[in-house]
Amino acid sequence: MTVAACVGRGEDARVTRAAVPASPVSVLDLAPVVPVVVLHDAADAVPLARALVAGGLPVIEVTLRTEAALDAIRAVAADVPGAVVGAGTVLTPGQVTAAVGAGARFLVSPGWTDRLLEAMRAAGVPFLPGVSTASEVVTLLERGVREMKFFPAEAAGGVPYLRSLSAPLPTARFCPTGGIGPASAPAYLALPNVGCVGGTWMLPADAIRDRDWARIEELARAASALRG
Repeated sequence: MTVAACVGRGEDARVTRAAVPASPVSVLDLAPVVPVVVLHDAADAVPLARALVAGGLPVIEVTLRTEAALDAIRAVAADVPGAVVGAGTVLTPGQVTAAVGAGARFLVSPGWTDRLLEAMRAAGVPFLPGVSTASEVVTLLERGVREMKFFPAEAAGGVPYLRSLSAPLPTARFCPTGGIGPASAPAYLALPNVGCVGGTWMLPADAIRDRDWARIEELARAASALRG
């Protein structure tokens, strides 16, 4: 399912036309970089998301690693119209239900099982199951899944590995995440089977701690300009 197809589900789905084009568009094609956000205080979610959107990164993955995550997703979905907020580190069917209920417009998992894949498919929003081997990619292609998270990208072989998958598995597309920074991102983005990359470098811990949203917006703007 495309991002455009999942917009408009309930009152919390307040995504603008500017963020989601009218024609069907994959979540992989909305921005070159997806910020991977870990928040311990849901009060930071809205100003952080506004800074990222202002910097040109509307697709925001909030990881379900903290107790504040669902409240953060809920706040961004309700109060930041330009954001396409999703849930990351999705590990269980229960988390799928909770994340979509909070307003997540897409789901990302570091890996997958048949049970988790079934739950994500049934949720009615785009999802990126995590893979790190060719066999996992082939298995997902057999199940009709063509868009995936490649994780952990650098540890699993990085650019050379993904390049080697492009010829034998041309229908698979990836969002590599894990160990990627501004120096390495362009090489990933130059690959024909990569739509975007995930990263945290535009979210320095001290900037979040100090609520330095202007700094985060500046880093987001630089990340949004990255191309292969």
